[in-house]
Amino acid sequence: MFTIAEMSDVVKIPPNRQGTSLKETSISILKEKYESMISSDLGYVIMIIDADINAIGKLVSGDGATYHRVNFKALTFYPTLQEIVEGEVVEITEFGAFVRIGPTDALLHLSQILDEYLRSDLKQGMIIANNSSKTLKIGSRLRARVTAVSLSKGAAMGKIGITCRQPFLGTEEWIQTEVKKAEDVQPQKKEKVKKVVS
Repeated sequence: MFTIAEMSDVVKIPPNRQGTSLKETSISILKEKYESMISSDLGYVIMIIDADINAIGKLVSGDGATYHRVNFKALTFYPTLQEIVEGEVVEITEFGAFVRIGPTDALLHLSQILDEYLRSDLKQGMIIANNSSKTLKIGSRLRARVTAVSLSKGAAMGKIGITCRQPFLGTEEWIQTEVKKAEDVQPQKKEKVKKVVS
């Protein structure tokens, strides 16, 4: 889920950066520190949106930098368990596919794609279902449910697992087929209810 997090910090502004706008400099320093960071509390910090910096800073003896308290907003992405996400297949492997959701890639394991036997065709960049001939290929857009999230502090990348083995999940074509089947079954149920009431 994308959220806007409000945070605060103390920004150290070195002497060589004190000639420009205090706000622009502090935002630049915050971007260097926080953007692309993964936190177990915040998730993925995508970008710093805005900052409100205290113009009165502190000096430390023997240090030419000034230290300013700053409150700022950051756009973050924290996938939560059972959340429905949409993404695009960016890589096919022997064991499944990697799907880009937000700023990161999630693993869609072969066992979590469909309830049938699947095989990976790495040369063509696709996963093929034997019975239904459904395919999943690089560039496919799909809807999935988050089943596992592991975001450890200081890690270069978190681990996210997703599944499509539930009703109305998968590629747009798969979902449309399921919706059509559900619509076809619904009138039959209504007719049975009418007959029972009559």
